[in-house]
Amino acid sequence: MGKECHSLLKGRKRERKYNHRLSSSEIETLASICDVFLPSIPKDSVTFKGNGDQTDEHIQSFLQASGSENYVPEEVAEIITKGVFFEAVLVVRLVLILLSSRLGTFLLCGFLCLGNKWPYLNTFSSIPLEKREQVVQNWYKNWFLTPIRLGFIFIKFLCVWVFFSQADENSENPAWEAIGYHVDNLDERFSRKEEEDRPLEKGMVETIHETESSFLQSLIQNGLTATKDPKKGDAYNIKCDVVVVGSGCGGGVAAAVLASSGYKVVVLEKGNYFTKTDYSELEGPSMTQLYENGGILSTLDGKMTLMAGSVVGGGSAVNWSGSLKTPKEVLQEWGNDHKLPLFTSPEYDSAMNTVCERIGVTENCVKEGFQNEILRKGCVRLGLEVKTIPRNSSENHYCGSCNYGCKSGDKKGTDTTWLVDAVKAGAVIISGCRAEKFIMEKSSSNLQSGRKREKECLGVIAKFNMNGDNNIHKQILLRIEAKATVSACGAFLTPPLMISSGLRNKHIGRNLHLHPSLMVWGYFPEESSSEIKGKIYQGGIMTSVHKVIDSKSKNVRAILETPSLLPGSFAAICPWVSGLDYKTRMLKYARTAHLFVMIRDRGSGEVKAERRISHTPNKEDQENSRAGLKEALRILIAAGAVEVGTHQSDGKIFKCKGTTAAELEEYLDGISVTQGPKSMVKNWTTYSTAHQMGSCRMGSDYTQGAVDDNGESWEAQNLFVCDASVLPSAVGVNPMITVQATSYCLSNKIVQILRKKHPIPMSKLY
Repeated sequence: MGKECHSLLKGRKRERKYNHRLSSSEIETLASICDVFLPSIPKDSVTFKGNGDQTDEHIQSFLQASGSENYVPEEVAEIITKGVFFEAVLVVRLVLILLSSRLGTFLLCGFLCLGNKWPYLNTFSSIPLEKREQVVQNWYKNWFLTPIRLGFIFIKFLCVWVFFSQADENSENPAWEAIGYHVDNLDERFSRKEEEDRPLEKGMVETIHETESSFLQSLIQNGLTATKDPKKGDAYNIKCDVVVVGSGCGGGVAAAVLASSGYKVVVLEKGNYFTKTDYSELEGPSMTQLYENGGILSTLDGKMTLMAGSVVGGGSAVNWSGSLKTPKEVLQEWGNDHKLPLFTSPEYDSAMNTVCERIGVTENCVKEGFQNEILRKGCVRLGLEVKTIPRNSSENHYCGSCNYGCKSGDKKGTDTTWLVDAVKAGAVIISGCRAEKFIMEKSSSNLQSGRKREKECLGVIAKFNMNGDNNIHKQILLRIEAKATVSACGAFLTPPLMISSGLRNKHIGRNLHLHPSLMVWGYFPEESSSEIKGKIYQGGIMTSVHKVIDSKSKNVRAILETPSLLPGSFAAICPWVSGLDYKTRMLKYARTAHLFVMIRDRGSGEVKAERRISHTPNKEDQENSRAGLKEALRILIAAGAVEVGTHQSDGKIFKCKGTTAAELEEYLDGISVTQGPKSMVKNWTTYSTAHQMGSCRMGSDYTQGAVDDNGESWEAQNLFVCDASVLPSAVGVNPMITVQATSYCLSNKIVQILRKKHPIPMSKLY
């Protein structure tokens, strides 16, 4: 079964059929746009000295390659029509339709579309490449063409992402050799002579492999009371003690605590199950299979890209290993200002220690990779404090692609820790299954804080597509009845699930915090005398951290860490100024170090429906981001970068050698943190985030939050939330330990509540 899953993360053969629904003229126009972003460039256009294994042959082949080749436009079209919200589809389709006609091209391109021959007005694809590039450059600069600019920015993002992340059936991409990237062969470094059993195999029901004849039997074999609904042929009824929706940092811990307490637990996870032998490290297919919406997700205004795991193990299976405890000042704020004594209690402190022990957190790092060495070196040279990040892995863990699943098996997510405990205690995990709504009825009692909970949750309705027996798209409905229901599907999905179930507390979906992050880069040519060896993608993703401190208040303004950037991700965030400039930047990929600036956002956002996400940093957030960017650039320069820059839309590069301190300050003063593309802003930047919190926050009463200090909904008894959405505000550091410790405390409270109401768990009845 493991080999079957592995095929899901392999590259694809080129005879794939596309179902994008774009017309041939739209595809032709899209291909001509992709050519603008990644044009074929003459061999003598770039003088670049390769780093080590970047041969002249590979470089010249890359320069001559075009974004319209190798099925890139078709792949982009597929993503556009299937993987994004409808506004983006509408804008892109409108742009493509207009540019497919002569009149539409004239309206959008002006006189640059004029030719010397009849009919004189050209469509966009008929305009010479040089003029097409001028058109796009004009659109990038002109605020009055914002919708058009938005469409082209989105196409650029997808075009370069597909070009640099896709892999063929041999797991290869011809551009990788040119930019100095290689997929590490971990098979040689980590022996597989013992083909381990999949650690969750005993309790897994994987819908991707089930057939109509096997599904019911799988449920029963796992100790569940399950029947096929006699009234609905494609429906099943399941009974258990507790159903947990989600298997990440919140759900995995809750499942373990509840199952270990004797309750029969069912975990629903809409992602699939993979183990270390399934992972391929291939960026494109891995992103598609392991992340929410295939990794193509943003706020509605396009100002922030969003990353969230969608796999058994949730975010813990794909995060970057950072295992920092909740800062004391944050706990004091939550305990005192928000009147939530849980966070200042000995129980919470003990829970953090328990969590760290269970997931194998270590405090040191034996060997740091390229980017972390640069962060540390720059800080030391400037006399700034730099610390080692605790990680849920061994001290010698050197895997740089844990965000696509840890192939070494060293990183300890919930899929190899808490969920293993849950399965050993009898829990059942149903993967590839999406929760649709909670089952609600009117409540008869249960007064809390003088206010009656009007509803009672009886379980959850879920659906999945039956994939076995070639029954693709045959939808199966599950009705899972439980004594307690736990929502742990994350801050993006818990609110829509609660709202679709009829809950109306004003805090559901509000107070969303995202830890907005911006990146800076520095180029370090590889020379024989270079003190720092290696490449951007090698070594542990994040092992060093620096806090940017306000000189007056002594408060933390931002934290600086290093990101994981494989070629597709690097290409997507890299500023585009021209085709030549862009390809030159990509040739420097392997030795271009990045630091990201993360803030504890005071501004907030909203998510009321799935994928309908908004967020607005406030003035303080923007000022803190700017302060962090300035310090990060100084650190890169101190570490020896020959050129540095941000990801602002102007793509400005600061040459470090031969410049004065005054010139540096002038450059730093020109840094923009304006989110883009904003209607009247010419120079904008795009934020990113991998942390989502607070959208169903805990409150001292129903006017202050969506759930109480037990994690129970203020509106519906027996409905609990155990994920990052209950956090009262942003944490300010990587939140994995905070989420797991909070879930540990809340799930122990759920056990106490259940024991009062239902002394005998279902598992004890059989």
